[in-house]
Amino acid sequence: MSVIDYHPDTRVLVSVKGHPYPRDAFFGMLESLPGMTFTGVEQPASQAFLSPAAAADWDVFLFYDMPGIDFSTQPPRLVAPPAALMEGFTALLEQGCGFVFLHHAIAAWPLWPEYADIVGGRFLYLPGELKGRPRLDSGYRHEVDYRARVVADHPLTDGVERDFALTDELYLYEVFEEDVIPLLRSDYCFDRDHFYSAAEAGRGRMYSNDGWDHPPGSDLLGWVKHYRNSPIVYLQPGDGEAAYDSPHFRQLLGNALTWVASDEARRWARARNGEA
Repeated sequence: MSVIDYHPDTRVLVSVKGHPYPRDAFFGMLESLPGMTFTGVEQPASQAFLSPAAAADWDVFLFYDMPGIDFSTQPPRLVAPPAALMEGFTALLEQGCGFVFLHHAIAAWPLWPEYADIVGGRFLYLPGELKGRPRLDSGYRHEVDYRARVVADHPLTDGVERDFALTDELYLYEVFEEDVIPLLRSDYCFDRDHFYSAAEAGRGRMYSNDGWDHPPGSDLLGWVKHYRNSPIVYLQPGDGEAAYDSPHFRQLLGNALTWVASDEARRWARARNGEA
């Protein structure tokens, strides 16, 4: 009698919504990554899967969402995360679930300070406090032509050229460089003259930096870190189709998902958590 010998691919739950994106192109890009299967769930429904019991069917979470900000008002209204979400998320971090945060996901849940610590930084749509200090709103710039540079050897950078061109949106944002392992940097100029104010955009004044005296920021585009027992990856590229079509970006994202789902990455995170 024949037996079906089925070994499932790396199973990825993808949380989306909260920021516009070309859906068909995004999921087409994901489906091109070998050895993986993807389940896309929109916010707020994806929150129901953020607990150990509900997450058991997936190997890794990919966040391409931006919950916690209501753009129906000017300026945007910030929304606190439900207590059940924070509790379930914390339990997954203790369990060692792998997480990849992509592009605008670094702006999610601005009223949850620990979320920035989990990701390794924060994009601020409004001025606020971060790590006990006041910060200005962050900056953005669409369709920037720049070069990305690999700055460390890591499973995420396997097969990726050391220096390559991208066209994508860039952020002038808050990065906790002391808490992360840098993997990717940009040659772009990260000062206020090369970006627009997110708060001005939220007030309906797109492409303005009038009166916005943001200090120079980090050129870091990608990193790995741990939080509790979980391996964490953040990749700043990924705004739209120009990035989706880049073989370098696809290689980075595929490597990231594969790595955080691995036993190696989880052992690494547990060891680092034990040293903290």
